[in-house]
Amino acid sequence: MGLVCAFIPLPFQMFIAAGVAIVFHANLPVSVVLVWLTNPITIPPMFYAAYKVGSWVMQTPEQDFHFEISIEWLSNGMAAIWQPFLLGCAILGVSCGILGYVGIKVMWRWMVVRKWHNRHHVNNA
Repeated sequence: MGLVCAFIPLPFQMFIAAGVAIVFHANLPVSVVLVWLTNPITIPPMFYAAYKVGSWVMQTPEQDFHFEISIEWLSNGMAAIWQPFLLGCAILGVSCGILGYVGIKVMWRWMVVRKWHNRHHVNNA
C-alpha cells in the first residue's frame, strides 16, 4: 500500500497510506514507511518517469517543462502535462505495489524454507 501511495502526487501521503492500510488490513507501519520512498531527492526522477510512462502509454508527444515545487507551477505548468503525468503515476504506483507485494511474499517464503532447512540439518547432525 505504501508503494502505491508513494506515487500519489499529493502532500500527506502517509495519512493516505495509513487509511488504505487500515481499510485493507495491510501492515500499517510498513505502509507508512514505504511512502518515504518519495522524498525531496527522489520526487523529481520518480515523477519525471511517471510523466514519461504516461506519455508513452497515451502516445502523446513529450513536452518540455521545468518542474518546480510551487503553487504557480502547479496551476500553470501542470495544466499541460496532467493527463500523462497522472496516468504514469497510477501505472508506476500499481506496478511498484504489485512488485513489492510479490517480492515480499517470495522473500518471506525463501526465509521460511531456509529456516526449515537449517532446522532439519541441526536435528540430523
